[in-house]
Amino acid sequence: MKITIEPGSIKGTIAVPPSKSMTQRMLAAALLHSGATLIHGAGRSDDENAVLKIIQQLGAKVTQAGEALQVNSEGLRPATGVIDCGESGLAARLFLPIAATHHEPLEIVGKGTLTKRPMAGVKQALEQLGVKVTGNDVLPFTLTGPLHLPARIEVDAAGSSQFVSGLLMALSAVATHLAEVRVRNLESRPYIDMTLEVLSMFGKPVQHERYRNFVIDPATFTTIPQVEAKVEADWSSASCLLVAGAIAGDLTLKGLNPASLQADRKLLQILQECGAQIDVNADTIHVCRSRMQGFETDATNCPDLFPALAALASFCNGESNIRGVHRLFNKESNRVESITEMLWRYGVNFSVEDDTLTIDGRETVQWAYIDGFKDHRIVMASAVCALRAKGPTTITTAEAVSKSYPGFFEDMRKCGMVYRNLSPTLSEGEGGDI
Repeated sequence: MKITIEPGSIKGTIAVPPSKSMTQRMLAAALLHSGATLIHGAGRSDDENAVLKIIQQLGAKVTQAGEALQVNSEGLRPATGVIDCGESGLAARLFLPIAATHHEPLEIVGKGTLTKRPMAGVKQALEQLGVKVTGNDVLPFTLTGPLHLPARIEVDAAGSSQFVSGLLMALSAVATHLAEVRVRNLESRPYIDMTLEVLSMFGKPVQHERYRNFVIDPATFTTIPQVEAKVEADWSSASCLLVAGAIAGDLTLKGLNPASLQADRKLLQILQECGAQIDVNADTIHVCRSRMQGFETDATNCPDLFPALAALASFCNGESNIRGVHRLFNKESNRVESITEMLWRYGVNFSVEDDTLTIDGRETVQWAYIDGFKDHRIVMASAVCALRAKGPTTITTAEAVSKSYPGFFEDMRKCGMVYRNLSPTLSEGEGGDI
C-alpha cells in the first residue's frame, strides 16, 4: 500500500517495541528447553509470529500467562513435516540446524524474498554433522537427521552469523561431550553475543576464543526446570525513531537499555559523535532536532542500521562515510540498490566506492515518490526523511513495516506525523505540525 507523508515536526513519547532478534532467539531456546519457559515482553511482529508458529509446529505448547508467553516443551516433536519460516531470514537460519536434530525428514520452506536469499554454507555445515540435505543454496531444504556432534566442526560464516547462532543452539541441545565449533569470516559479532546471552539464561553457557573457536561443554551446563526471562526493547526498531527525533522533532523513547548487547545500540554513539542533542537515562532517551555534523562509521557488525544511518547522514552538515556496504546485498531488498534509490529520489548527493557509502548532507530534501521495495527498514527510513522534505512524499509498500514494527506509523501519528493512506492496517493520520 502507498502512504503519503506531509513534511513537519514531531513531538511525543514512544514505548519502543520488544527486540525482534531477542524474542526469536528466546522462543527457539524455549523449544529446545525441557520444561517451562516464561517470556515477558515478547514481540508480535510478522517475524516473531513466524517463529512462534514454528516452535508450535515442532511440538512446543504455547499459552498466554497474563502479559507473558508460557512455552512448555519436551524437545522436538513435530506435528507436521513442513516448517514454514514466512519471510524471516533469522527464523530460517536458526531453525535449519535445530530441525536437523530430529530423526525424521523435515522440509524448511519460506515465502516472498526469503526464497531468493542465499543460505551459503548451510548445506556443507549440516552434512559435516551427518545430516542428509536436499536443496541448493536457497529455501526450500529437506533435512534428515539427527545431526551427530563431532569433536570439532568448522563453519564459514561469511554469508551470515545467524546460522552460527542456530548451530550453537542446536549443538548445545544435543551435546553429550565437549565439542568445538571453529568459525571463519564471522561478522555481526553482537548478534552472536545475544545468542550466547540467551543460551546462558537457559543454563547452557558457551565459551569462545575471539569468536573463532566456540566451546560447547555439557559439563558446565545446569538444569533449570523453569526459565523466566524478559525481552529488551529493540534498538533496531528505535533506530529510525532516534533519527526522526534528531532531524525533525522532540522525542522521548522509553524502554531502551543503553548497555544492551544489541548491535544497533551503536547508533547512540554515532548520534553523540555527530552532535545530536540527546539525553540518556537508565531506560529513557530524549532526542531533539539538532544541527549535526557529518560522521564516519563502520556498520559491518550492524548492517540493519544502514537505512537509518543513510537518513541521518542526509541531514548532517558535510560529508558522512558509512563502511560495510558488502553486508547489504542479501536483505529483504538489495539495500545497496534500495538505499541509493531512496537518496537519489530525495535529491541527496551520494557515491558508493569500494565498501563505503558517502553522503553529502543538506538542510532539506526534495519531495519524492519512493519505492519501499517491500523492505521494512527502507520504508521506515524513507518516512523519516519525508519529515524534512519540501513537499508531500509518497512511499510504496508501506505495509512492509509489519515485518518488524507493525505499530511504526501509528506511533509516529501520535507524535504528529501527518499522512494519508489506503491501507486498512494503517491508521489515517490527523493533526498538523507541532
